[in-house]
Amino acid sequence: MVNEIYEIYYDEEGDFLEITFGIPPETEYSDEIEPGIFITKDEKTNEIKGVGIIDFKKRYKILKETLNKLNINFPLNIS
Repeated sequence: MVNEIYEIYYDEEGDFLEITFGIPPETEYSDEIEPGIFITKDEKTNEIKGVGIIDFKKRYKILKETLNKLNINFPLNIS
């Protein structure tokens, strides 16, 4: 993921964080890989295009773990 485009969206009212990677695909689908954690994939290539976390404020530490599990090196430090 070198020189990728990243977009970060946070809905404070819904406490939902979504990070998308690269150019959005024409068609995509999402899978819930753990309760409250979703990955979005390109329907044609199956490439991971995004990660979403519900109740992010309570579970922010899980973002780094999830990105590591998916082999996504994201330039973000969360504390």
